Amino acid sequence: MILLYISIGLLVLYSSLILYYRAGWQELKPFSPTAPGSSKKISVIIPARNEEENIGNLLSSLEKQTYPNHLFEVIIVDDHSTDNTVTVVNSFSFAKLIKLKFDNINSYKKKAIETGIAAASGELIVTTDADCIVQENWLKTIAAFKEETGVVFIAAPVVMECNSTIIQIFQALDFLVLQGITAASVQKRVHNMCNGANLAYERKVFYEVNGFAGIDHIASGDDMLLMQKIADHFPGKISYLLSKDAIVATQPAKTWKEFLASASGGPVRLRTIMT
Repeated sequence: MILLYISIGLLVLYSSLILYYRAGWQELKPFSPTAPGSSKKISVIIPARNEEENIGNLLSSLEKQTYPNHLFEVIIVDDHSTDNTVTVVNSFSFAKLIKLKFDNINSYKKKAIETGIAAASGELIVTTDADCIVQENWLKTIAAFKEETGVVFIAAPVVMECNSTIIQIFQALDFLVLQGITAASVQKRVHNMCNGANLAYERKVFYEVNGFAGIDHIASGDDMLLMQKIADHFPGKISYLLSKDAIVATQPAKTWKEFLASASGGPVRLRTIMT
């Protein structure tokens, strides 16, 4: 009988939490730019390690951006790739390639992003992952949202592409739920969630919170831990961008072994699909 009461209590708690997130989601309004085009300079930072199969697709989608070419730059930070990632990147003349020289560190991705930001000339930093594809109005929408809201940190939507296999459908549905909770939590400002595959923040704000200092001993957390630091220093200046034009598509794990490795954190140098 005690187990029954506990189960009922947990069910009520879980149901209440889901309803709370649903209310947060419903409070969000899809964003449509109303002001004239932004003139803000953007630096897109992309850490990459052994991404020869994916990074060409990402760079092709960045090449099609409707945001003015002179207002954004693309910086690829190569994290000790041993495949043809560098060759693929060099085939795109607009992409700037930087090689990560650090080794034996706790978080290679944080160091890669930090290195990219140090070389960036844009006032707005936008990050994504090498295995993603972006919409043609991606940067234009982010810049307009920044211009109209004045927030210093923007979390934006990520979807997972999938085929008809059970493993990919499972991942896509699981990822979709996480994205809904992410949007609702940012809207309600109850806790901070985001995905490093689609983030934007002011370059000066990154340095005002001392970047990844204090969290660089943790292998992951280049997204949510940084978001927490910025939220602590700039309360009320974090927002979620709900727009179809701002969606970034990422790739699922192809096998259960790869999925379980990524879900559990895996080796430090393993490229994960959920960061």
